[in-house]
Amino acid sequence: MSEKTLIRTREIMTKQHIELDGLMTVADAIKEMAAAKANVLIVKKRDQDDEYGIVQLSDIAKKVLAKDRSADRVNIYEIMTKPVISVSPDMDVRYCSRLFEQFGLSSVPVIEQGEIIGMVGYTELVLQGLLKLQE
Repeated sequence: MSEKTLIRTREIMTKQHIELDGLMTVADAIKEMAAAKANVLIVKKRDQDDEYGIVQLSDIAKKVLAKDRSADRVNIYEIMTKPVISVSPDMDVRYCSRLFEQFGLSSVPVIEQGEIIGMVGYTELVLQGLLKLQE
């Protein structure tokens, strides 16, 4: 890989993402995720002083399914991770990949000026970022 090549997260992120209210039930969230073919969702801020949360399919499997909890009775806010770890759209994809490794992440929002503008996961890092670095 060339040291001169710089690929930023903005170049590889997917703009499509789901933002849901934390009071939504897991059952309703699963329907939304299935319709959007998403494996991660962002929990909206309640107000300007709040932070985003994140829920992945693995959270639902571990915290609802494995514990035999009713998806109709569990709210998203009960199983979310908050505050979410995010990346800048101008971050080098190599640093983004290191962040994933260091914190055990698999998907993060890309935030610019306090708003989510996209998502980056291993799919984008490897299938787009690494390919661009090798060009």
